[in-house]
Amino acid sequence: MTTDIRKVRNQGRAGAAAFRALLVLALLVALPLEASAQRKAGRNGAAFLKVSVGARATALGSAATSIVGDANQAFWNPAGTALTSDRTLDVSLSYNDWIADITHTAAAVGYNMGNVGTLTLGIQAFGVSDIPANRENGYSDPILQDLVTDDGTSETFDFQDIAVSLSLGRYIVDNFMLGATVRVVNETIDGHGASAIGFDFGSIYKLGVAGWQISSRVSNLGSSLTYFDQDNPMPLVFSIGTSFYPVNREEARLMIAIDATKPQEAQQLVYVGGELSFYDLLFLRGGYKLNYSGTDDGGNDRRDAIDTTIEGASMGGGIQYEVSGYNVAVDYAYTQMDLLDAVHRFTLRFGL
Repeated sequence: MTTDIRKVRNQGRAGAAAFRALLVLALLVALPLEASAQRKAGRNGAAFLKVSVGARATALGSAATSIVGDANQAFWNPAGTALTSDRTLDVSLSYNDWIADITHTAAAVGYNMGNVGTLTLGIQAFGVSDIPANRENGYSDPILQDLVTDDGTSETFDFQDIAVSLSLGRYIVDNFMLGATVRVVNETIDGHGASAIGFDFGSIYKLGVAGWQISSRVSNLGSSLTYFDQDNPMPLVFSIGTSFYPVNREEARLMIAIDATKPQEAQQLVYVGGELSFYDLLFLRGGYKLNYSGTDDGGNDRRDAIDTTIEGASMGGGIQYEVSGYNVAVDYAYTQMDLLDAVHRFTLRFGL
């Protein structure tokens, strides 16, 4: 009896320490982020890192900071890549039919290494080929000609972004996870390239009531991509999130997820999403980005309001089933866009 009481007390102390660590991480990151946003807003490079990865996370309106046990969290919150002791492997393959014929693909493979934690390799590719190149600069003045940096001669050019990351997520105690990611980014436009290295850090704490979890993450801390003499920092993002299950029965579960997100170059955003599942087999999802989706600048007395984003609501669904000992899932997400075609995302996941 005494041993049981001591164990409960130790778990309680560990949980309290984990909770304090999460709050400290949030405060330490949030303060420098605000100052950095004032210095570098509007100058970000590697913009593809702001495009959401994974059909499930996208359908939830990008309220993904507190998702756990998913290799896709290598692109969101590395703490969520941590797999429980009864799981060995998680693999995710995603395809995104992005706007303007841009293709966005991603893959993540997570392997549980026991006490070390879960090691996850992530790869993203984002780009478009055969863009018509206008090489006629129209400058006849020799002085201006000397300032032209375009030395290409082809009729078309390519644009390609690639990011390769390695994440480590680990359960510190039964209800507290920490994670970190190191990422190498390369961006190439018409033969001119730039590279940078970035880091993500995250935490997730399970409160143990109604599946309630709280989380925090900071993404894309690191160096800048430099083209010629222009430095372009990666899109720094800080987010705190929570998710819980107001309905949590075997036949039906309802998850609500909320993220408060502060991008470096934008105002405070709130992402909300919901997931309804039936027998952990069929999933229906929906989400919205408050203060972002469908917003405008308000206009003034001389003109009407101008849309500041073309993105609307997201929705989707998925199905998962056990096949030959593997848990296989297929997810889909639809994002409504104004002026442009809607965006469709597909994700295939399987694991042990």
